[in-house]
Amino acid sequence: MNEEKMSNIDEEIKRIEEEIRKTQYNKATEHHIGRLKAKLAKLKQTKESSRGGGGHQIGIKKSGNGMVSLVGFPSVGKSTLFNSLTDLQSETGDFDFTTVDVIPGMMKYRGANIQLLDLPGIIEGAEKGKGMGKKVLSIARSSDAIIVVTDIHNPDPAPIIRMLHSMGIRLNRRRPNIFLVKKDRGGINVYATMKSDLEEEMVKDILREFKIVNADLVIRENISTDDLIDFLIGNRVYIPGIFVLNKIDENPEIINSDIIKNLMEKYGMIPVSAKYKTNIDTLKDTIYDTLDLITIYVKPPDGEKEPMVIKRYSTVEMVCRNIHKDFVEKFKYGIVNGPSAKYPNHRVGLDHVLEDGDTVTLIVRHS
Repeated sequence: MNEEKMSNIDEEIKRIEEEIRKTQYNKATEHHIGRLKAKLAKLKQTKESSRGGGGHQIGIKKSGNGMVSLVGFPSVGKSTLFNSLTDLQSETGDFDFTTVDVIPGMMKYRGANIQLLDLPGIIEGAEKGKGMGKKVLSIARSSDAIIVVTDIHNPDPAPIIRMLHSMGIRLNRRRPNIFLVKKDRGGINVYATMKSDLEEEMVKDILREFKIVNADLVIRENISTDDLIDFLIGNRVYIPGIFVLNKIDENPEIINSDIIKNLMEKYGMIPVSAKYKTNIDTLKDTIYDTLDLITIYVKPPDGEKEPMVIKRYSTVEMVCRNIHKDFVEKFKYGIVNGPSAKYPNHRVGLDHVLEDGDTVTLIVRHS
């Protein structure tokens, strides 16, 4: 895309953002704002596509039972927190921009190996590329969970949430329950399985902004305009978020202030002192639970059972792959005892879903 066209897109984006900001939101303007938001999202998508996806991305190989990124402004103590959670020492200091590279480490807890990434501190405008911001935030997009770190001197995580949102990251939200089938003819048909706050004509107008003129759209929950636009853009990621308030050791009484109390209640913030490891075990428990991990036991036919940490809703096939890729090809059947078994020594196939506390024995063919 040439510079003139890019400049025109930038001007149109600014114009629409300003119009949205100045338009008072009410029932009468809801439809108009919905169309403006759709136009804005489409323009931003076009701009990012012309730049090859928007920002460079460092390839981070996932390992362990999950990958969790630490995100925050410079000097909030991310690296000290990282060191408290892992057995790897990240460079720290009492000045901005201490961490200049992505540093991976492993948190070993409750039998799980959880990969943590100490990301460089981001600054205001990071989502627009300032201070390696897009590079950092693109790594966070591939995480299984994100820890947003603030401190008592700048406790509000809202600016970071906005930056993550601008990069298509939706914290603590789930993907909208929407289904779209494009067709060659027949116009747009909207089917809602429950009462929706969105007017049908607004839904159709938003689809037309995305050049969709013939389709069946099924909405299975009460969604917002933003939910529908996110669905149509298609590149949003929905990631669990954990909010941490660091450096409480510098002013222990501050957590009793109304401002901090309100923030802690709103975001479920965990107050910690990374320096003195205050509440670090609570944070570790939260990370483990947020990743939705369970413990099962694998017992060889003639041996002692060994614990294995896996994702909830994992199948016997996933356990086989965790042990060795050949186990799937050589698999005959599994024997399960525990919560998911219908009776003692329940014989199961690869698609059997395991539950926390199950013991499984894998019977394989010997070559």
